[in-house]
Amino acid sequence: MASPFKKALQSGKFVVTSEVAPPKGANLDRMKHHVELLRDKVDAMNITDHQSSIMRYPSLGGALLVREMGGEPILQMTCRDRNRLALQADLLFASSRGINNVLCLTGDSVILGDHKEAKEVFDLESCQLLSTVRLMERGKDLGGNALESPVSFCAGAIVTPEADPIEPQLIKFEKKVEAGAEFIQTQAVYDLDNFKTFMEYAGKFPVKILAGIILLTSAPMARFMNKNVAGIHVPQELIDEMASAPKGRALQKGIDIAGRMIRRIREDKMCDGVHIMAIGKEEVVPEIMSAAGLL
Repeated sequence: MASPFKKALQSGKFVVTSEVAPPKGANLDRMKHHVELLRDKVDAMNITDHQSSIMRYPSLGGALLVREMGGEPILQMTCRDRNRLALQADLLFASSRGINNVLCLTGDSVILGDHKEAKEVFDLESCQLLSTVRLMERGKDLGGNALESPVSFCAGAIVTPEADPIEPQLIKFEKKVEAGAEFIQTQAVYDLDNFKTFMEYAGKFPVKILAGIILLTSAPMARFMNKNVAGIHVPQELIDEMASAPKGRALQKGIDIAGRMIRRIREDKMCDGVHIMAIGKEEVVPEIMSAAGLL
């Protein structure tokens, strides 16, 4: 049975997903607040999996919480922390509990996170994890053994449209589609003319594409991403616009910019939807959607 998220992708509507970050601890109150705020406004919520290699409450636990609260979860699953046994076991567990959407990621290096002494696994990478999902749907595991019952997932992956050079990303994109990706959530895009060029290529493939929108909260944040985050480029005119915001109004300026970008993506029919990442400020996602004319 297709998940509600998969049905939304297949419907032809402009799909909206957002991220909900699990807490650094066992208190789920803030996460519950965000889920309650977003569950009736977005088509699905991504639960991040130790994002940037920072240890947090698990994605699987967060996805269960979203499900229990009546929302539609997308389980993020990275290959950094688990071998193929654990990855397959988590897929079985997720499927048994009604979690039927998964975003397959290779994962950031632990050097970026708060446990630099951790041992990276990378037994599989994202394309292999996508292939594993499809194999398990056919009733087999990676050891060639029969499963008592197959799983069923709407599986996706990511791509970085602003990477420079872009050619390696295009190769990865094709491999992910060939491995069974049904949807692609992109890394942050800020140059929409460049994104349109990317979509002239990507739009030819049988996969739904959601443009990633990261909320800018200040001009220094934009400069930091340009300097330190691979594959993200915030144009100088946007940095200048953020810098021009009156004192105490930078966040609102960022909301306005995100809403404006989403509105243009939708009106120009660039892709199939957007994935909103308001990192640490999930409570403003409805404001971004209002600014975009989606609410």
